Amino acid sequence: MNSVRRPLQNRVTPFGDIVAIAQRGLFTGNRGIIHDPETKTLLRRRWTSKAWLICTCEYADRRRTVIAGRSWTELFFLDEAVALAAGHRPCLFCRREDARSFRAAWTVGSKPLPSAGELDAVLHGERVLRGQKRIHPLPSALDELPDGTMVVASGSAFTIVSGRCFPWTEAGYRAPETDVIAEGVLTPPSTVNALRAGYRPVLHPDIANFLSGSMP
Repeated sequence: MNSVRRPLQNRVTPFGDIVAIAQRGLFTGNRGIIHDPETKTLLRRRWTSKAWLICTCEYADRRRTVIAGRSWTELFFLDEAVALAAGHRPCLFCRREDARSFRAAWTVGSKPLPSAGELDAVLHGERVLRGQKRIHPLPSALDELPDGTMVVASGSAFTIVSGRCFPWTEAGYRAPETDVIAEGVLTPPSTVNALRAGYRPVLHPDIANFLSGSMP
């Protein structure tokens, strides 16, 4: 009898939780070393570094065995909106151009651009409050939020695109919902400002398909 491989606990939700679900992601990333390579399970801590990164799943033909070594713990995100909502930022190494665009949008033309450490310090204060995910007040009406912002409503997460609310689920995005009453914003305020200033996150193609009417 063939054994069924259970998903590793390395998928990140918009709430910043790390869960074991069979969800494929467009991006990987890390928060430092937070796993036991022998058992391939997470330790109690959920970060060892304030540098929470969003990385490409493929880079320079390099191959990694997930959660197997004693380097960083590979985490996965459905898309960049989810990663940003959880409090991560584009990696300056494998996503150099995106990281530069993010930093430029963060400062809206001011110079010098913030260092990676400065970004991480601000983001850490905005993503975590007493060890828990921080929820921020809505800065505007939902239809005025920049594309890629994620909000919470009745315990569920929604990605805002073109003023429409796409619910995130463990199985991926569902069709946009109407009459969503959001209670707060999951995406850190500084990241929301960067989105408003022009940073364009990579969204899951299902969203574009819903918008074009090619998905039921």
